[in-house]
Amino acid sequence: MNRYVVRFNAEENARFLAMFEQSEADNKAAFIKHFLFQKPFKVFYVDENTRIFIDRLSGFNALYRTIGVSYDNLVATLNQNFTEKKASAALEEIRKLMIRLISVSQDIAALAQKFDEEWLQKSR
Repeated sequence: MNRYVVRFNAEENARFLAMFEQSEADNKAAFIKHFLFQKPFKVFYVDENTRIFIDRLSGFNALYRTIGVSYDNLVATLNQNFTEKKASAALEEIRKLMIRLISVSQDIAALAQKFDEEWLQKSR
């Protein structure tokens, strides 16, 4: 077994440590071996804002499914418990709110698409 020593100044050490952390290698020796012998390693960037954005989009999708089920139950309940006129008036209000929800959903989808396109450009 052979051993080698390398000395870094503060700037070089900071660069080395940053590269090591990005590589997610098990230890510094493995990282150096991979680097020296040019074995490829992957670098993953985790953007916390992107993760939060995706989590919230997933939450919206779950809410939309819940709203769809609740909407069906509400329509059935209105038709069973109210006169046709009152049920129609309530359904008209709900319809307006659903149209607004669809509009907001489309805006969210457009923003997500724009985010995707900008992120893809930055990652190239």
